[in-house]
Amino acid sequence: MTNKDGTTPAPVDRRGFFKTAGAGVAAAGLMLTPGEAAQNVTQVFSEKERLNRLASNSYPLRWLFKSRAGGRGGGGRGGQMSQQMKEKYGEITMLDFPQFTKDTFQGVVHMDIWSSLFGDVTDETMFSQQGRGFDPGSASGKKWLDQMASRLVKTGTHVHHISNNAPTGMSGPEEDARKAGIDVAKKWLDAAATLGAKSMRVNSGGPNILPQSANGPDGYPKNDAIVPYLRACIESFKEMADYGAERNVKVTLENHWGLTANPMNIRIIIEGVNHPYCEASPDFGNWEHEYLLFSGLKDVAPYAHTTVHAKYWDRWATNDVQRSTRIMLASGFKGKFALEYEAGPWDGVEGCKYLYKEVLAALSTPSPVI
Repeated sequence: MTNKDGTTPAPVDRRGFFKTAGAGVAAAGLMLTPGEAAQNVTQVFSEKERLNRLASNSYPLRWLFKSRAGGRGGGGRGGQMSQQMKEKYGEITMLDFPQFTKDTFQGVVHMDIWSSLFGDVTDETMFSQQGRGFDPGSASGKKWLDQMASRLVKTGTHVHHISNNAPTGMSGPEEDARKAGIDVAKKWLDAAATLGAKSMRVNSGGPNILPQSANGPDGYPKNDAIVPYLRACIESFKEMADYGAERNVKVTLENHWGLTANPMNIRIIIEGVNHPYCEASPDFGNWEHEYLLFSGLKDVAPYAHTTVHAKYWDRWATNDVQRSTRIMLASGFKGKFALEYEAGPWDGVEGCKYLYKEVLAALSTPSPVI
């Protein structure tokens, strides 16, 4: 398969990937004390370069999007929040989002778009009957993707990342469901290639509350229950990474619950897959406890190269977006910071504008790192 510029992707050597990348990962995975960080931060940006590191994010703005009849998936969300935000900012669809991005976030032309907002909500033929939302493999779905691609050209914008909730079952335990989930992911990787996306998140799956260790026969803690989930997830992401490589789209793991709630599991899966088209896309706020906010991010930062979610979430007493941004920069991250406001004192647009200012401030002064 050829790239959009007519070139042919280089063959992927999965086996040798971490052998050659290992030195860089080890160097990036520092404890990042202030002194070490000062030595390692070398990224200095012009204003244009700083803006080029940002991506809008459709998830926090989902309240603005038109909904399917009956409020079913494949569109925005109803309720009082949606009504208030639409009165303030207007109602949009994904085809409107590129221009909305340019109008709302000055200088930003890259986007992270959420799978649940794809499609024409008035055309049921492009939505799955199995409850997976938009079907990128349907005839009408493909036509819509072409429309979206044309809208990108018209507005001079780019889909950088797709935050995808459609593929499921990647960690088993049901093998048929796992294979079906991979098939769905492949259709979405085709869609991502149509839109020129650089990366696409696929959820790891696994129990929302992970299996815990129990005393083994030798009297020491042992967690055999989690191993089959990790093994299945690694195999799933190997297959998706191979497919993504043929389409020049990276498959990413976000700390988005399930297995990936634990940053060590993200590392285990990525190292097990051992493929340049499988990497991390960390989220600043999706952690189970406060001690992971910065330490967990430092753990996975060396495995992220393309996309990160710069998040504010009032779940946490501390939301130091600038500190988290600097942690990513100190690790050598050169990708995009997608502005994902979760919840707090602002509405979705205001929250994303707050993140816009915070990330730009950190890009302006990328040190010190604590």
